[in-house]
Amino acid sequence: MATTPSKELYILGITRQGRTFRPSDWAERLAGVMSQFRPGGATRGSHLGYSPWCVPTSIGPVKCVIVHSDLRDFDVMAWDFCLNFARDNDLQVSETRPEPPAASAERAARPAAE
Repeated sequence: MATTPSKELYILGITRQGRTFRPSDWAERLAGVMSQFRPGGATRGSHLGYSPWCVPTSIGPVKCVIVHSDLRDFDVMAWDFCLNFARDNDLQVSETRPEPPAASAERAARPAAE
């Protein structure tokens, strides 16, 4: 049985080494740049809202951007821009919605108070 390719790609604000990506508003910045790429194309005032094809969000404490495959169909260069952003910044990318980190894992990752 063949698997259906995912319609969404998750760019996580975590590097492959497990570090939090900075600046903290990177997801909103990336989605803001992509706001003009939307169904029907850019219209007056469309820069004031995010494109439905590139949406910033959080999964637990992790910032991420959800990029929909319709963006690739609309403008392959815009799609490549998002993927290259992730690659250039060594960010984790997933074709499935990642699970939020467990609370115990978050506590273990924090340095102990002195």
